[in-house]
Amino acid sequence: MNTILIVLGVLFLGVLPIWPHSGNWGYLPSGGVGFLFVVLILLTLMDWSERTATKKL
Repeated sequence: MNTILIVLGVLFLGVLPIWPHSGNWGYLPSGGVGFLFVVLILLTLMDWSERTATKKL
């Protein structure tokens, strides 16, 4: 889970419109990565990372 968070953090910094390569992209890519952050936080709060298909309820 920590690896996913680190990768999303690097992606978020890469798509911010302050960099020369992404200056004309607007805020859509950073909004998409922000959405992925929200989904990851919600899944973490719901304890999704602990659940597996083989675990009996």
